Amino acid sequence: MSDQYIAGSVLSVLRYPVKSMMGEELTIADVTEGGLIGDRAYALIDNTTGKIASAKNPRKWARLFDCHASFVEPPGKGRPMPPVRIMLPDGSNIRSDEPNANGILSRFFEREVTLAETAPDSPALEEYWPDIDGLAHRETVTEESIALSSPKGSFFDYAVAHVITTNTLNRLRELYPQGCFEARRFRPNIIVAVGKGEPDFVENSWVGLGVEIGQTLLLKVTNPCPRCVMTTLPQADLPQDHGILRTAAQHNKPYVPALAQAMPCVGVYANVLRSGTVRRGDHLRMQRAAAAA
Repeated sequence: MSDQYIAGSVLSVLRYPVKSMMGEELTIADVTEGGLIGDRAYALIDNTTGKIASAKNPRKWARLFDCHASFVEPPGKGRPMPPVRIMLPDGSNIRSDEPNANGILSRFFEREVTLAETAPDSPALEEYWPDIDGLAHRETVTEESIALSSPKGSFFDYAVAHVITTNTLNRLRELYPQGCFEARRFRPNIIVAVGKGEPDFVENSWVGLGVEIGQTLLLKVTNPCPRCVMTTLPQADLPQDHGILRTAAQHNKPYVPALAQAMPCVGVYANVLRSGTVRRGDHLRMQRAAAAA
């Protein structure tokens, strides 16, 4: 039996230059051990608490989803990160290299903030847990540390790459037809088109496997991706809907080793074992566990 099989093809590639802001859809992206170059390259730091601003606490940071971030020029491997352009809801733009950028952002968020390229030494953020069955907490705000598995100084919560399949999105739509299950609710880096014959939530079966994409890129799928209140928040034409998270909690709650508990999940996280390039249309060649070890 072959050690490889084709599991699907890349439908879309996405990058989020500023953590928790809207990002960019790409046709091609370079990927290193630190993830897609430019992904979560910047984040806002709350000057009062020192914590990273995240829409995981919408009571403070819901307006992050009203902002769109893009690079003024494409970032490249081995080069300094280019400035980022942030478009506010009124259509005005701020560049990260403008001397008054932090002041404008502070006024917009009504909190003193700093746009940073490097996470604090002990990075943490606040997470609000809505009153939904199946969550680790309910109707409370907790302090969450950025995972030790993330590259030092980065703004990733758990891992540097996030993959989701059309199979999973379509199954969620079937389970909750009233919900708008658009991929952007889940902020993946790679959306994969898979065949209709695959089982529900097929990504769960990829945990522990290697994924070759393009000529050289090799990912290692580490765990299902736990979901949070961010998936329920309004953004552009998508309404607020707690049913999005509730559906995941009811129908896809696998055990997440990194958190030592079962969690509502959609998609999977992955680390980068070998750098390369991902392009729209690339096949995903899955390496069975023995080959990926």
